[in-house]
Amino acid sequence: MFRTIICQYVIFVQLLTKPFLFLRMKKPILLFAAFLTMQIAFAQIIPNKYKLIDDEVQKFGALTKYNVAEIADTITEGFSTNEEKARAIFYWIANNIAIDPKAVKQQDERNKLPEKVIELRRATALGFSLLVQEMCSYAKIRCLSVDGYVKNNTAEINEKSDEKNYSWNVVQLGQSPESWYYIDACRASGFLDPKQISFTKHFTSQYFFADKKLFNQIYFPDNMAWQLGTGNKNLKDFYALPIIGNEAIGLEMSKILPLTGLIKTTITKPVPFSFSINNENTVGKISILIGDEKKKQKEEPMNFENNNGDIRFSFIFKKEDTFPIQIIVDGKVVLQYIVEVTEK
Repeated sequence: MFRTIICQYVIFVQLLTKPFLFLRMKKPILLFAAFLTMQIAFAQIIPNKYKLIDDEVQKFGALTKYNVAEIADTITEGFSTNEEKARAIFYWIANNIAIDPKAVKQQDERNKLPEKVIELRRATALGFSLLVQEMCSYAKIRCLSVDGYVKNNTAEINEKSDEKNYSWNVVQLGQSPESWYYIDACRASGFLDPKQISFTKHFTSQYFFADKKLFNQIYFPDNMAWQLGTGNKNLKDFYALPIIGNEAIGLEMSKILPLTGLIKTTITKPVPFSFSINNENTVGKISILIGDEKKKQKEEPMNFENNNGDIRFSFIFKKEDTFPIQIIVDGKVVLQYIVEVTEK
């Protein structure tokens, strides 16, 4: 349906760009009315091309009495392409499985297997990824679980870890290297609080076939074969990046500056910040929060420029010290840095 509407839209545009042909038609008014209808439909579908799939999957509900195979068959049966089926699997899992705070905090993977995840309805990132892989297998989609690294707080900036701490999926839709895509149903489901005590449900659609460049700034695989597109060459470079929050994926963020997690500056020098977002997203407020959980200052609102999604602002740090900062967009933390401020 999505492709059909695009094709029809193009045909209408071509007709309207040929005024003599348009005026000679017997019912130009009807054509124009149809064109306006198509514009409305086109505008509604473009922002979320998967809405029809999501709505269909949502109708099935939790499927509490079904096993893994039965759930996979039920939610994918009405779709014809592997992309549609993969989206159905992603959407159902992200909306019916919760992150398990206790297991995450204790790094407990005893309940990682798909049938156990379905029974408990909660999982670690590894449990999510194994469930996505299993359901895709039933739908005859090539999908792999990938282990690797993510950074969760500013204490990890420039502190390379030797232990993997996260898992996600790669899905193949064709034969070329470009036909592989990222999926993270775990972070798409919601998030844990900083102390990893409670889970907040918050579905983020953009973790399905996520932007590869941004994804590679947030994740680093233990096997470089599963780094899709361009990314960091090694763990050291990855851990030198700032912390990029969940909402960055939702905003489709790009062109992040500074792209180094440790910012060195002086008390008289403005530090410029900039990033781009999908210009369909609106931004009402940007603020900086200095300090950590033990010693936070009051949020400071920024005067920022937004030029079609290209956002810029600057800030002068007035105290000589080293401290973490958060960049907050409309109440959501999108970036975190360590700032080292000296007198000169």
